[in-house]
Amino acid sequence: MESCNGPWHSSQNVPADTSNHIPVPLPFTTPKPLHVLRRCTLHISDPSQNHRLQALSSAYDILAIRPENEKSLQQACQTLECDLISLDLSTRFPFYFKHRTMTNALQRGLKFEICYGPGILNSDGGASRRNLISNATQLIRATRGRGIVISSETKRALACRGPADVVNLAVLWGLGQEKGMEAIGKEARGVVVQAEMKRRSFRGVIDVVYGGEKPGREAEKSAKGKQEKGKRKADVLEDDNAGGCNAAPKPISKREQKRQAKKARLDTGKYAENEPKEALKGSIILPDDASAEALPNGKFK
Repeated sequence: MESCNGPWHSSQNVPADTSNHIPVPLPFTTPKPLHVLRRCTLHISDPSQNHRLQALSSAYDILAIRPENEKSLQQACQTLECDLISLDLSTRFPFYFKHRTMTNALQRGLKFEICYGPGILNSDGGASRRNLISNATQLIRATRGRGIVISSETKRALACRGPADVVNLAVLWGLGQEKGMEAIGKEARGVVVQAEMKRRSFRGVIDVVYGGEKPGREAEKSAKGKQEKGKRKADVLEDDNAGGCNAAPKPISKREQKRQAKKARLDTGKYAENEPKEALKGSIILPDDASAEALPNGKFK
C-alpha cells in the first residue's frame, strides 16, 4: 500500500521543511503482513530549477517524478535521481515517446508507471479513457514492454480493479499477459526493493543483512553452562569422559578399512609361511636324521 504526501509542482517553490508529515506508527491499526510505504510524487515542468530530490528521497520511501513536457521527461530519464517515472497518460501529450529516451531510463534501473484510475472513472466524457489507451500503447511500444508498473492512482474504491482485470487492461494496451502479471507483481516489487537499497546500502550496491543465529545451539550452550556452573573442573572432566565411553563408536572411513584389510592379508601370509606344508600324495615323510637307503629305491621323492 502506498501513501502519497503531495503532490508538489516544480513551478512552485519547494518548502524548506521537506520532512515527512505521515506519522509513524500510523494512527490506525493495520494487519501484520501489510507494509505501508510513504511516497512523494513531484510534478516537474521546468528542468532548470533545483528540485532538492536528495532531501525528498531521504524523507520518503518512494520518490516518483511526473514530467509534464518533453524536456522534463528527457531530464528525468537521463539525470534525475528518482525511483519511478509516473506519467499522467490521461492527458494529451504534444510529443511522442522516443525509444532512445526510454532506453536511457531503463538502463539506469528506472520504471515507468501507468495509472488506470482516470480511464476507469471516465468523468470527462471519455476523453481521458481515449488518451489513456493511446498513450499507454505508445509507451509500451517505445519501451518494448520492459519496466512497466501498473497502479490505480484513484481516490475512490469504485475505480480499483482486481489483478485479473488489470492484466486484461494491459493486454488491451498491447502488453502481453506475462508482462502484465510482471507489471503488477515483479516490476512493482523491484521499485520498492531498489528504493530501499538506495537508502540503506552503501552507494546502492552493498548492504549488510543480519541472518540471525540458530536458537537450538544457543539454548544447548546456555543449558550446559548453567549445569557446569556449580561443578568443579575435575567433575566436568569425569562427566565428559563418561559420556565419551558410553557414546557410540565413530564410523570407520574407507581409507581406514583398506588399511585394516591390507594388514589382515599380510598377517595371514606370515601365518601361512610358519605352518608346515602338506605332504604330497604318495610321498613318504621321514625324520630329519633318516638316510637315503631307508627309501625303497634309494631316492627321495
